[in-house]
Amino acid sequence: MFDKFQRILFPTDFSDLSLSALQHARVLTEAFDAEIHCLHVVDDAYQYWSAMGPESIPVGPPPENLVELATMRMEEFSAEHLADLKRKPTARVVLGRPFAEIITYARENSVCLIVMGTHGRGAIAHMLLGSTTEKVVRKAPCAVMTVRAADRDFVMP
Repeated sequence: MFDKFQRILFPTDFSDLSLSALQHARVLTEAFDAEIHCLHVVDDAYQYWSAMGPESIPVGPPPENLVELATMRMEEFSAEHLADLKRKPTARVVLGRPFAEIITYARENSVCLIVMGTHGRGAIAHMLLGSTTEKVVRKAPCAVMTVRAADRDFVMP
């Protein structure tokens, strides 16, 4: 039986689309006097390799550097967008596959609702790229609210 949302997870990539979803998360957080958890996942599949074989090396900064930069970005983001909430937000940065880390975080923290944006890509882009949001919706242990970009037109697949 539904009582109320006690813990709301807001995964963010710091994009404008995630800011649209944040407005919904903030309203729900205040309405239910809920905890808000803000999560950013540094995708561990970001690196490209310069060659194949045992001598191959990754092109790009080490993952630890990306996590450090993302942590600084999360601190700025939290100060700008979450500081005025009644309850102190929880902000985390993790390394991994975004959809898997979002689901894991939700399970480990007894999250009641995930609020996240969806890019609303076309059918071809969706087939080729997949969708973090769709994977979260399919596998989440709780309710998921998706927020589509307001400026995107619906295109029938």
